[in-house]
Amino acid sequence: MRNPCRFIIRNYSVVARLSTRLFAQCHVPQAGPQRLDVGHMSTYQGYPHRLDVRHMSTHPPSDEEHFFITTPIFYVNASPHLGHLYSAVTADCLHRYKLLQGFKSKFSTGTDEHGLKIQQAAESAGKDPLIFCTDVSERFKRLFVQCNISYTDYIRTSDPVHRRAVERFWTVLQDKGLIYKGSYEGWYSMQDESFLTPSQVADALDSSGKDIKISLDSGHKVEWMKEENYMFRLSAFRRPLLAWLRGNPGAIQPERFYQDVLQWLQEELPDLSVSRQRSRLQWGVPVPGDPQQTVYVWLDALVNYLTVAGYPDAGHAQWWSSAHHVIGKDILKFHAVYWPAFLLGAGLPPPRTICVHSHWTVGGKKMSKSVGNVVDPVEKSGRFGTDGLRYFLLRQGVPDSDCDYDDGKVLKVLNAELADSLGGLLNRCTAPALNPAQRYPPFCPELFAAGSGGGRATADDRRLLEAVRGLPAVVGRHYEALHAYKALEAVGGCVRLTNGFVQRHAPWKLDRGDEGDRRWLDTLLHVALECLRTYGLLLQPAVPETADRLLCRLGVGPGERSWSALSFLPRARGMACPFEGRALGADCGVLFSRLEPLDTDDRKPKRTLKHA
Repeated sequence: MRNPCRFIIRNYSVVARLSTRLFAQCHVPQAGPQRLDVGHMSTYQGYPHRLDVRHMSTHPPSDEEHFFITTPIFYVNASPHLGHLYSAVTADCLHRYKLLQGFKSKFSTGTDEHGLKIQQAAESAGKDPLIFCTDVSERFKRLFVQCNISYTDYIRTSDPVHRRAVERFWTVLQDKGLIYKGSYEGWYSMQDESFLTPSQVADALDSSGKDIKISLDSGHKVEWMKEENYMFRLSAFRRPLLAWLRGNPGAIQPERFYQDVLQWLQEELPDLSVSRQRSRLQWGVPVPGDPQQTVYVWLDALVNYLTVAGYPDAGHAQWWSSAHHVIGKDILKFHAVYWPAFLLGAGLPPPRTICVHSHWTVGGKKMSKSVGNVVDPVEKSGRFGTDGLRYFLLRQGVPDSDCDYDDGKVLKVLNAELADSLGGLLNRCTAPALNPAQRYPPFCPELFAAGSGGGRATADDRRLLEAVRGLPAVVGRHYEALHAYKALEAVGGCVRLTNGFVQRHAPWKLDRGDEGDRRWLDTLLHVALECLRTYGLLLQPAVPETADRLLCRLGVGPGERSWSALSFLPRARGMACPFEGRALGADCGVLFSRLEPLDTDDRKPKRTLKHA
């Protein structure tokens, strides 16, 4: 079969050039009563001419530079689980990092509330659909507050402002001839709210031994459906999507998911049903101009990102042109195929990046209510603390492979890295026994000078300084790539080096009555406190409460905590240190309480308050 869209791209690096002739050579066969109107699809109105998404910005922002990060909006068919929180914490970490850099950052999350599954669940519960959705949506809000998710926008697809955006988006697609009335016949998964091709369906047996068809992606039961509805000309977008991806190899991260999407696009794309009959689905946005049809739940849900950006009002481009999505791998096709196709059809650019993460398992098995292994993030954040759970998820979560959750592993990681290594270092260096003046002591450059006759620093000490001096660039690069686990690993490695530095020189053994020993003691503590200050600044996106306690203990004020404040050990470079001689902050106890194994009586870990 001849591909319905013929066009040639000579330069894949600049999508703006693609956009100016995206459909100039397209011919779409008559699949419905309307013709494709290509006259309105030539430009991204109001958007920058260059759309290169291979890298997020790592440079200091210019005035009013925008950054827009989103989580998926979460379906309200059940209470939030660990995977939902992982998406939110991942996006929150990047949002906080961008704020520290000086960006004007918008961070959106929320709930997806329409669809047949929700309509039926509300009926079963004997509730009005909006009341049912509000109850579950509030659970997500409470979890996000409890886990310090600093979203700027919380959207619900039942919001009137979102309905307005969906209606406008639909009208634009329809006016361009991309939506036509047709008849859909094929497989449909109600649980996934997804239409499936025959190659996405397999035979299986249900719990009673009855033959059924299931989705290969989710394992959920599918049913054959035939009804008259509206279709989107997805078949016209295979080549444009390939051109977008080949011109922007960083558009989907990590690489394995980018390759997955390229593989999907090697096959023809069938046109996509984008509505349901109103007689079947009342809980949703009515199709503009046709009250007998309801907008397909995924089209409705995906538009939420535009709604938050301010679409369709003037000025939304400043946010949408800097949009980055964080999603789970199970919804990749919706975000990397359907959504960019919808956007290109509407004359809007695709998101800058689609950052994909894998799933959390328990004992190597997918979480399932029927198996009884679903991890409740509300309970776990209560057990391990807000920052404890955040740290574990970011430290152990690897985007391109599934991660396994285990309470014992949480205890081991938090005790080793937050309580003992980082907390122990802070307690030791600020303890009155070592620092009776409770001040940031002076630094003596001569004692660290290589080859100096009076120097007491070793080659290992100077290597520590070089490692910490280069740490902000390393951590920033990993935060940018949404590899928080690598960022935290890098910080943890330097924390261990700093502990080794203190242990190696044993400042508690020095004689304060000897001037040379006193100057060396002050210098050792100054270096250790500068290391701790650097770690506190770098950890703010991941564990904001713990980082705040650390920086407060060091006397670092709120205006001294931006990314630009990461000037490590300026005295070693002949520059003034604003903290030298400054009083430390109040001692508010341990940085992170050590956790003991779960008590078999109440199954709650005991916290041990351990001071240096």
